[in-house]
Amino acid sequence: MSSDAPNSNSPQTGSSDASRGPRLREIPLRLMVPNLITVLAICAGLTGVRLAFEGRFELAVGMVLVAAFLDGIDGRIARLMKATSKFGAQMDSLADIVNFGVAPGLVLYVFILDQARSFGWIAALIFAIAAGLRLARFNVMEERGIKAPWQSAYFVGVPAPAGALLVLLPVYLGFLGVPATPGFAFISAAYTILIAILLVSRLPVWSGKSEKKVRRDLVLPLTLCVVLYVALLMSYTWEVLSATAILYILSLPFGARAWKRKYGTLTVEEPHDHDGAAMDRGL
Repeated sequence: MSSDAPNSNSPQTGSSDASRGPRLREIPLRLMVPNLITVLAICAGLTGVRLAFEGRFELAVGMVLVAAFLDGIDGRIARLMKATSKFGAQMDSLADIVNFGVAPGLVLYVFILDQARSFGWIAALIFAIAAGLRLARFNVMEERGIKAPWQSAYFVGVPAPAGALLVLLPVYLGFLGVPATPGFAFISAAYTILIAILLVSRLPVWSGKSEKKVRRDLVLPLTLCVVLYVALLMSYTWEVLSATAILYILSLPFGARAWKRKYGTLTVEEPHDHDGAAMDRGL
């Protein structure tokens, strides 16, 4: 007796695939490289916190700086390898908060701020929260389609990586022999709050990303200056980091003045979209 019904033993591709669910899509290996660097950056930052609790402060600061370096290159490597993704962007944001906010704040607290009691802990909290707010503002602004022309050359407020470098200045000074007294702890706590304010401020800060060209005869001298800076950093690490942090802070008024000279006012005006809604300019 013949029948048009399909044989129960015959393969049924459609129903079989449906029962197995959607197939997992293979991911190119190059897409994993930036994410692996981001994970290594988080590991370095958290390891720096552990080393600080163990009293190995020089290694702790070194790990935080390594984390900041890795965190700074993962995005560029992703763009070079054409491996950018939404997942990677979310991972990078998580790493930024850990490496530029939580890790430096905790290392600083264990090194000196704990002597300022509750005031020191509040200062560390304020810095970590300020770094998170700064990064959240940056993420929001990256999604906006309208940007001011000057945003290619200036940040609004001190960027989070620079904030992490600056906030550790009391640690550098401690390595150079400044005694860790309660008075120095309270000064360090006030300084930490100052850096947190600079992170979330609307102060124009030169970003160094402008397309201004360098004269050909200055290329080699500038290259030698960079080599000299790196050599000094390797030989006199804490002296160079201290000088770098102090000079960066002293340069902020000059960057704001240059912005004012070029754009006419220090008030960062809010650009408006076509609906008239104010748009924050972000970083």
